[in-house]
Amino acid sequence: YRRERTLALRSSSSALYNNLAVLCAPARPPRAFGAVHGTTLSLLGTEGPPRQLPARGGGSALSTPLLTQAAWCQLPARVLLVLTSQRGVQMYEADGSTLVFWHALDVPEHPAAHSAFARGIAAAGERFICVGTSSGAVLVFDIPPKGTNVTLSEVLEQHRDPVTDIAAEQGQAPDGAGDLVTADDSGTLCLWSTGEEFTLLGKIPGSGCTCSSVTLWNGIVAAGYGNGQIRLWEAGTGQLRAQVSAHARWIYALDLAPLTGKLLSGAEDSFVHVWKLSRNPDTDDVEIQHCHAECVTDTQVCGARFCDPAGDTFAVSGYDLGEILCYGPA
Repeated sequence: YRRERTLALRSSSSALYNNLAVLCAPARPPRAFGAVHGTTLSLLGTEGPPRQLPARGGGSALSTPLLTQAAWCQLPARVLLVLTSQRGVQMYEADGSTLVFWHALDVPEHPAAHSAFARGIAAAGERFICVGTSSGAVLVFDIPPKGTNVTLSEVLEQHRDPVTDIAAEQGQAPDGAGDLVTADDSGTLCLWSTGEEFTLLGKIPGSGCTCSSVTLWNGIVAAGYGNGQIRLWEAGTGQLRAQVSAHARWIYALDLAPLTGKLLSGAEDSFVHVWKLSRNPDTDDVEIQHCHAECVTDTQVCGARFCDPAGDTFAVSGYDLGEILCYGPA
């Protein structure tokens, strides 16, 4: 890979996990990018000038809530842009033009003790969007093919710590394997089977280290941790299959290319790595191979995303960096 271009943001990126959103179109260049800064989301379309979407839910300018994450959720029938904040969840049409739905969080009675926020966003199944919360609950929203009649269909209550990230199956899940994984601040992972009702298939207990980012591909859970490790687990059994000391500092972002099994990791140590996941057809062992390392000098990487399903291109955002860096084939 080599750096191809940079995209200027209206403001820099906040130091948040997974702080880069990319709207990919199959076999075409990405249609849009987004990065959170404070109370706004900077949106870059491939056409038109940059835009900013503010967080909702503040009574006045002084109390505007901070955004925690943004992601495009691509369901078969529609694509929504989902923003999470200290007050709730906002869903827009894909271009950010129309607010489709707003869900307010339950604020604790003693807010000084626990700050409330939502974080962790994933499209699941045919028509669901899952959003994690600081209480450990995962909100499951039922999304209609069009219109604004979004409903909260289920609340999954298995985590005891704030949810950090949520991922849905990017490939073909083997029989009996979960197709959704949720992670939290203690490193605990929950494996779910989606459907009309979500079923908990298993729990991987945390080891006291935060799991900041998680992905799911072909029944393999790839999880990035605060100690710089990437661990690969079976989504069916919860068995640990591989462990790599990938970074010297806290991992902030993971992403998967569904067509090839390439894994992208970005961390506080200024490095972005590309890995290749595979299963040995003879032994069914899960294998991980290092493909590429890129140093983003003097930058705390806080977002990294592939820009195409094969993983031939990727983009990176960094704390206090006023641009998005795009990389392509060397």
